Amino acid sequence: MSYPYEDLDDKQFERLVVQCMRKLFGPGVQAFAAGRDGGRDALFEGTAERFPSTASPWEGTTVGQAKHTLGTNRHFSEPSFGGTADSSAISEELPRIKKLAENGELTNYILFSNRRLGGVFGPELTARIAEEANIAKERVFLVGIEHLDDLLKEFPEIVALANIDPVDGPLLVSSADLAELILAIGDELGTPASFAEPVDRVSFETKNAINSMTPEFADELSRRYMGRTKQIEEFLADPGNAEHLARYEAAVEDFQLKIIAKRQSHQTFDEVFNHLVEVLVSRDGVLARRPSLVRAMLFYMYWHCDIGMGVDAASK
Repeated sequence: MSYPYEDLDDKQFERLVVQCMRKLFGPGVQAFAAGRDGGRDALFEGTAERFPSTASPWEGTTVGQAKHTLGTNRHFSEPSFGGTADSSAISEELPRIKKLAENGELTNYILFSNRRLGGVFGPELTARIAEEANIAKERVFLVGIEHLDDLLKEFPEIVALANIDPVDGPLLVSSADLAELILAIGDELGTPASFAEPVDRVSFETKNAINSMTPEFADELSRRYMGRTKQIEEFLADPGNAEHLARYEAAVEDFQLKIIAKRQSHQTFDEVFNHLVEVLVSRDGVLARRPSLVRAMLFYMYWHCDIGMGVDAASK
């Protein structure tokens, strides 16, 4: 079973990668630090202890990079990551790798990502990076989930050395129940909504003040999604949709408990709302195709007082 790398935040994944590199290269691996161009690299200078082998280790300056994603079942071969378009993550990185090599600041390049590499695409991407950065192909190595899992099995102490505590992780929520609900309600919410503001359990302004949602953000959400609340409410109230109501309640429970546990005291609910949307659409293909419906459903949860603080909670 693979380690849940997608449940880490970027800094946790970087610490994990540094400890992996120290096992492969030696204790002299320097942790990730911002470069002159804003990029973040791990650095090792000298002869590697065991990479790629003890018989023929890398020598010189090794630059390591970590590319983390919150998404599940992601691949190096996705166009947005390993594609040839100028906007892909690898394409944007290539000029920097080439410049470092030309300046004598990079002899070897190793990239870690919690994505699946694959036996066909991996060698193709390795060859592309080597060619475009003008370094030898054997001086480029890509580490995907498959290799990361092998490293953690060989060196199980890596997680502890990286000081990874799940409590310190990001606010991550499950997308499965919401995705099923979006699929079921999608057609209905795709039809034009008549704007008829329902009766509030607590005034929208009071709810926003309690939860530190800014007036500008609240007004924009209301303008876009208040008209959908009646449609959602009627859908969930239909006895024939009891299964979908159960999915809604399961999603609400997951979201609310994790918001309570993970929300920082200084955060506005604007930030919480946008973070939830980002996590959900980045981790689930169904939701990625319908981000507007995701926002409509989250707004309904918030307006309906199913997520966020209510008057009773705020008064305690």
